[in-house]
Amino acid sequence: MLFNSFAFLLYLPLTFLLYWCVSGKLRRQNCFVVVASYVFYGWWDRRFVVLIAFATLLSYLSGILLDRLGNKRHRRIVLSVSVVVNLAVLGVFKYYNFFVENLQALLSPLGVRLDDVTVSLILPVGISFYTFQALSYSIDVYRGRIKATRDAPAFFAFISFFPQLVAGPIERATNLLPQFMKPRKFDYPMAAEGCRQILWGLFKKMAVADNCAVVVNQVFADYESFGGLNLWLAAILFAFQIYGDFSGYSDIAIGTAKLFGIRLMRNFNIPYFSRDVAEFWRRWHISLTTWFRDYIYIPLGGSRCRRGRVVRNTFVIFLVSGLWHGAEWTFVAWGAYHAMLFVPLILSGRNRKYTGTPAPTSIFPAMGESLMMAQTFLLVLIGWVIFRADTLTDAFHFIARMFTDMHFTPMSIKERNILWLVILIGVEWVQRHRSHAFDFPETGLMSYRGVRWTVYYVFVFVCLVFCGTQGSFIYFQF
Repeated sequence: MLFNSFAFLLYLPLTFLLYWCVSGKLRRQNCFVVVASYVFYGWWDRRFVVLIAFATLLSYLSGILLDRLGNKRHRRIVLSVSVVVNLAVLGVFKYYNFFVENLQALLSPLGVRLDDVTVSLILPVGISFYTFQALSYSIDVYRGRIKATRDAPAFFAFISFFPQLVAGPIERATNLLPQFMKPRKFDYPMAAEGCRQILWGLFKKMAVADNCAVVVNQVFADYESFGGLNLWLAAILFAFQIYGDFSGYSDIAIGTAKLFGIRLMRNFNIPYFSRDVAEFWRRWHISLTTWFRDYIYIPLGGSRCRRGRVVRNTFVIFLVSGLWHGAEWTFVAWGAYHAMLFVPLILSGRNRKYTGTPAPTSIFPAMGESLMMAQTFLLVLIGWVIFRADTLTDAFHFIARMFTDMHFTPMSIKERNILWLVILIGVEWVQRHRSHAFDFPETGLMSYRGVRWTVYYVFVFVCLVFCGTQGSFIYFQF
């Protein structure tokens, strides 16, 4: 069930009304969240529900065992079983054929064929997201950062909460689980804020991402027929397509959660205004990057070890991050590319240079910062070409043509779609110090009710009239 679909337009208000009808009775309310979430998830395929129920039950029981056991060795065994089984399920559905096909390529010169070993599997949507959320719970219980819960409805709601189930944010139990363990009452200001954030997310998805996709798909499908300037345009549009698509989903998810009295973590913080690649990764898919930092990078030693190990640790998290996105060598290469950009910053101690506000408080950035933002965006842009290309060969040829073929092939581009990009960039720059673009200050022009509602109606009109071809969210495949 897509957030930008007619089915969700019916599902959300019905779920919202029924949810608050059982408010005041916490256990019943949590049970309703689980049922509603399973209906939402099963909309794609009923068989997916079995997988998420299994992963949830495994993590729930392992948490209880970890809490009961005092022997360190026994606790380590329980954690290992939970982690290995969860990763094994993820690996079978997401990576089995990838590894078999690559093994076949290595063994084919020896006359060995593995054709009968591959299987046809449907990748369950969101499996990478809820698997990592379940893993973080087990690991945190093992480390003593959180007590294991015996409240099954609350735990099942924590893993399956439908707004963030299929594409994040990847929540930690320390933040989300306690919210399901205390009574929730309807909060009108919170719900109104959620509606505003949903509207901004829909604009990013329907007006920006889906319209960018038209040109992006056309050029990437037959890039050799276009000039180098067309390739630059397609690369830029893909950068905003994937941002509008994924951050739009996150805004809709976070806003929807607020309707139910739940606060989710921020997943994007205007990453394209970053001044170096390290800052970009602190602002892009924050829930995933912090997950890798806390559960892989720091346990490996982080940056508090010899330089050789720092380089190794950096490459490990970026290669794993690339592989997390999909079973393709392009994703692995994309991760390696960002590792190579990140290593010089971390070795020189400049990786923590920009950890505060996204940009200066002045209306316009200084010339130096503007150049740094442009440079960072260019580096990220090259990475997106690798990410989007069908093969590594296509990525190499695409990038080569970008820098060697400076002519433009006539193609149909709607000027209004460029306008949506300009609005996106302008609004997010002006609102860069707010929690989201429609989080208006209490003073100034936007403090007037009539002005605010005019803005809302205009954006609703744009989403309905000028939306692109409806497409699934990009990160559903991950």
